[in-house]
Amino acid sequence: MFQLDERLQKDTVMVGRFQLCLLLLHRDGNYPWCILVPQRQGATEIHHLSALDQQLLLAESALLAEALESVFSPDKLNIAMLGNIVAQLHIHHVARFKTDASWPGPIWGAAPAAEYETAEMEQRLASVRNALLGKIVIEGG
Repeated sequence: MFQLDERLQKDTVMVGRFQLCLLLLHRDGNYPWCILVPQRQGATEIHHLSALDQQLLLAESALLAEALESVFSPDKLNIAMLGNIVAQLHIHHVARFKTDASWPGPIWGAAPAAEYETAEMEQRLASVRNALLGKIVIEGG
């Protein structure tokens, strides 16, 4: 049975579910930062997924990337998998701006995390959900 890594649970809020992946929003308000997590227990690398799941992951990543570009109009969209701290397979999608807290460097360790205000978090969640309407399932909605 699939279980989300404890650190991802702590650092994110649920946006919704694609067919394969959970879609999460990182709590660091410095950046529009979403994370896709394939719901496959034990997967730590893309090649651990079936060929069909690999295709789904790429398709869902592309849908998310298009939504983030549409909503936020970033200067650059960073899509990355690291897994050095959280081994569970997950893909970061971060909308970057020349004016953001760590431009042009990487986001990790560059600036202290900025917690969202409640209204700001709700607005960001609504923006991403609306951009993916009909493509994700929203819990309780």
